[in-house]
Amino acid sequence: MITRPTPKPWIAKIHPYAPGKSTAADGRALVKLSANENPLGTSPAAIAALETHRQDASAYPDPDAKELRAKIAAIHGLDPARIVCGTGSGELLTCAVQSLAGPGDEVVFSRYSFSLYPLLAHKVGATPVFAPDTDLAASVDGLLASVTSRTKVVLLDNPNNPVGSFLGADEVARLHAGLPKDVLLVVDQAYAEYLAAGVDDGGLALAQAHENVLVSRTLSKAYGLAAERIGWATGAPHLIDLINRLRGPFNVTASGQKAALAGLEDQQFVEDSRDHNSAERARFSDAISALGNHGISAVPSEANFVLVRFDGSVTAGAALDALAKAGYAVRHLPSQGLPNALRITIGKTEDMDRVIAELQKLCGDTA
Repeated sequence: MITRPTPKPWIAKIHPYAPGKSTAADGRALVKLSANENPLGTSPAAIAALETHRQDASAYPDPDAKELRAKIAAIHGLDPARIVCGTGSGELLTCAVQSLAGPGDEVVFSRYSFSLYPLLAHKVGATPVFAPDTDLAASVDGLLASVTSRTKVVLLDNPNNPVGSFLGADEVARLHAGLPKDVLLVVDQAYAEYLAAGVDDGGLALAQAHENVLVSRTLSKAYGLAAERIGWATGAPHLIDLINRLRGPFNVTASGQKAALAGLEDQQFVEDSRDHNSAERARFSDAISALGNHGISAVPSEANFVLVRFDGSVTAGAALDALAKAGYAVRHLPSQGLPNALRITIGKTEDMDRVIAELQKLCGDTA
């Protein structure tokens, strides 16, 4: 006898998304280098806009985020009618998969990709397919070889999370060219603002030229607006229509929209964030490379974090514990098949100094 509502069978495969830790096992607050947040904080202009527009919370926000879409379009040379905003890019990725995939279908992504991706497939009863990688990075050949007649969506985070690798425009174009026209390619550019000036994977151009490409971005990273949950996506009109049918109504708050507008105006803050990240990432990677005789290495990264591998006597678990004792939370990745790796967000200069010193100490290397 059935005594309570029965969920769809695929729901049991879903586990809650695990955010980066910010506290130690003993309850101590830790400096959070586990969530890829912006160490420079938020643009003062965006903070001021938040304060001003939170004074009156009685009215619903613009459900279509018209001003925000217009500003995004102006910055990136896009048609605002082909942009949709969401509560972070996560909502938009969810809608994209939901609109095309279901039971019996497949969603393909690289073996080491954003941990949300398999959950997106499970949420709609589709099968997540982990494509073979090349030295942890996404492989175009591996992705294409994983596509079958059941594939509905291919997800590419570029730069990649948690590896930090990046596929250039030629490779992304080759991936798209090799896909059937009825398969959607989603290029998730959450970390695009951290790329060096002039570096582009060509995703936005592909999304404007083709019917089966969607590009998503977020203001959570380089713009420092993670708390406000603001993302956007662009693609062919029929793709934007699908997402608009599925996204939540009034999904981006009124104050969030105003903060995003102010943040988009402050491109100097974004440039400063990129410059800080580039300098500290290079310095941190060099310091890790100097520990190579202990089996520790840094995977080259184009994002705002570095994946550090521990393949010698010092284990990732030992480094995780040592850094926690020193007051730092970093991301251990056994659930993503990387038990010997830590993803470490690039933080403030003084925090990176401390992390380097703690790893040197753990290795018995004080040079």
